[in-house]
Amino acid sequence: MARELVWTGFTTVDGVVDSPGGVEEGHRNGGWVFSTEFLPEAFALKGEELEETTALMFGRRSYEAFAPIWVGSEDHAAYKDLPKYVVSTTLDEDALIEGWGPLSVLRSLEDVAALKQGEGGAIFIHGSPELARTLADANLIDRYNLLVFPVLLGTGKRVFSTEDRDRQQLRLRESETYANGVVKAIYDVVH
Repeated sequence: MARELVWTGFTTVDGVVDSPGGVEEGHRNGGWVFSTEFLPEAFALKGEELEETTALMFGRRSYEAFAPIWVGSEDHAAYKDLPKYVVSTTLDEDALIEGWGPLSVLRSLEDVAALKQGEGGAIFIHGSPELARTLADANLIDRYNLLVFPVLLGTGKRVFSTEDRDRQQLRLRESETYANGVVKAIYDVVH
């Protein structure tokens, strides 16, 4: 059985995933997650994912943004010793962060497909919208774990392609709504 590749993230109702944590991430309306009332139950999915994650995957830009912070973060301590894969044709292996568990650079979609065929459990992709679109277009994403926030930004990075492509059917695995307007939607990709 192939390993499951899961994209997980926060998104606006209009599909923007750009800069949920702050303007320093690049979007003028960054930090939109924090404009919604905090309810712990709306973020329970993140804790559930920790139990299921056996490896992490990043695109180069998300790796460069997350790695320096997550390596010493108490909130991400459970990820420290997990294998991590960075999909990049340009990242030099000498630029990988020390002390953050096993790190490997994957150079192609073929490398990602081969990893999926190996032994192990679910591989989670955090952020990395460009990588997620590329992997989805190559039919390599198996599931989307979405927390949809009640905000519209109009423009910004999106995880889903806006290009003309073949239809990809999704099957709702689980959903829940919360009093603050956040919606949890977990979709399996029908291959």
